[in-house]
Amino acid sequence: MPIINDIVKLETEKGISIYNLTPQLKKLLGETTIKNGQLLVFAPNTTSALVINEDEERLLADLKVHLSKLVPESAKYLHNDVHLRDVPPDEPMNAHSHLMAMMLRTSEVIPVLDGKLALGTWQSVLFLELDGPRSRTVVVQIWGE
Repeated sequence: MPIINDIVKLETEKGISIYNLTPQLKKLLGETTIKNGQLLVFAPNTTSALVINEDEERLLADLKVHLSKLVPESAKYLHNDVHLRDVPPDEPMNAHSHLMAMMLRTSEVIPVLDGKLALGTWQSVLFLELDGPRSRTVVVQIWGE
């Protein structure tokens, strides 16, 4: 059974930003011979997340507001006491971003059926940047027959 590994690179914007990875994932899958199997997408970052949901502008704006209300950047967090931690001098105050990421997921697995991602009509694979701007990588692994 072949296993294909790839990387998607992103340059993200400030704060919370959301990126639809579905077109890149479909392109990567289309470059393989795999017709039935699975596609794994994984964000190897502690302040980002992956979700499958609708890529609709107003819904994504609601999501940003909802996350900011649940974990406000302005709240007091022990992780932000950088003077008490052994960290680089440019360490960001980003406890809120870590906490948001912990409430979400860092990976998704999508079935591949007849050479296509088995996503529902309104489903997209979305990368959530929670602490931008950053240079990010997303690992993609496709396997099957």
